[in-house]
Amino acid sequence: MSEPLHYRSTRSARHAARIDEVIAAGLAPDGGLYVPEVLPPLDVASFDPHGSLADTAVTLLAPFFRGTALAAELPAICREAFDFPVPLRPLAYAQAASVLELFHGPSAAFKDIGARFLAACFRRLRRDGDAPLTILVATSGDTGAAVAAAFHRQPGVRVVILYPDGRVSPRQAHQLGCFGDNVHALRVAGSFDDCQRMVKASLADADLQARVPMSSANSISLGRLLPQMSYYAHASLDWWQRQRSPLNFIVPTGNLGNALACVWVREMGLPVGEIHLACNANATLPDYFDGDAYTPRPAIPTLANAMDVGAPSNFERLRWTFPHDYELRVQLHASSVDDDAIRETIVQHARDHHELFCPHTATAVHLLDTMGSTGLPWAVVATAHPAKFDSVVEPLIGQAVEVPPALAAMLRRPAHAEPLMASDAALKDWLVRRVEREQTVPS
Repeated sequence: MSEPLHYRSTRSARHAARIDEVIAAGLAPDGGLYVPEVLPPLDVASFDPHGSLADTAVTLLAPFFRGTALAAELPAICREAFDFPVPLRPLAYAQAASVLELFHGPSAAFKDIGARFLAACFRRLRRDGDAPLTILVATSGDTGAAVAAAFHRQPGVRVVILYPDGRVSPRQAHQLGCFGDNVHALRVAGSFDDCQRMVKASLADADLQARVPMSSANSISLGRLLPQMSYYAHASLDWWQRQRSPLNFIVPTGNLGNALACVWVREMGLPVGEIHLACNANATLPDYFDGDAYTPRPAIPTLANAMDVGAPSNFERLRWTFPHDYELRVQLHASSVDDDAIRETIVQHARDHHELFCPHTATAVHLLDTMGSTGLPWAVVATAHPAKFDSVVEPLIGQAVEVPPALAAMLRRPAHAEPLMASDAALKDWLVRRVEREQTVPS
């Protein structure tokens, strides 16, 4: 068995872990985020030019799993996770521009890809006799439904979703509460940043972990982030085979996990060119890339609600990748797009080009439109289906948006979510009471 790649916390190099330990834990013991000791270099020639997305994922991720029990299972894991299309589709109205559609999975958002991969890993890591594991998820709209769909009715796993009450779309809220069984939705009286803080505090609470074994399925989990690299690798390799030039990406960005996946693919040597982060009115990242000190702040609500993040967790990993401000600011660009521009982009493209975009994708499309002629091939990353945001999109375009079948099936189910205060103690109390209640119910 070849020597495995080790992983360390962004906050300390003392503890080295293997990928199976990293996936099981979610968060490092010191509260930091796990990163590989190195990003393994890869060459275009390593990949099958005619391979599927799953084939690309196996080649890309093999170095991260080598020497571990999951290495032999990686092809099967990738086949299970990547069983729906992720097309790179030309945009007819813009020369050399494409849209990378990531919303063809069960919950109609890009989060399906990482969540299904993570669930497939957990199925293989679990052993008979293991205590039930609680997967904690903070969601600004899309992550929770993807994780719920991936882990629904999976034996030995309890999913607890925290979302900011009133700050997700009605259809997103319905998705989060429609699963039941082993999936529990908590509507938190606060922001996404509150939900994220509460999840991190619980994962780092040793006493609570002893009573309620927990892991994470947010992009703080490396098991969610690594598979997201696959669609950037596959799209850029496909473009390279056809055009012999790097593909440049505009990525809608909230918690930075999706964008970081693109950055790491480029750092590993694959043909990714410029990366531009499209943010909403939450300007923490655009202000930093414009030269200000990195200053997390409270999130403000916008039409692109899944990106309403004022303190993006994955900035820690970005700092690990590029430790110096001057270096980091050379590697990426970031821009804010306000709600008026989001509305205008949705209306204009529906009217003039018969293209429908969700509010998040619209931030990236707006940046493409304002760039003008750069002479570079750009791919806009479409993160969610517009039907998830009917309350925003339909009044703007004056017609109904066709609902994908999987989303329609979710919307037909009844939905329920419990209220929760936005405090670390409130979540801890809920988790302990829930476990105690389940232990007293006869099997």
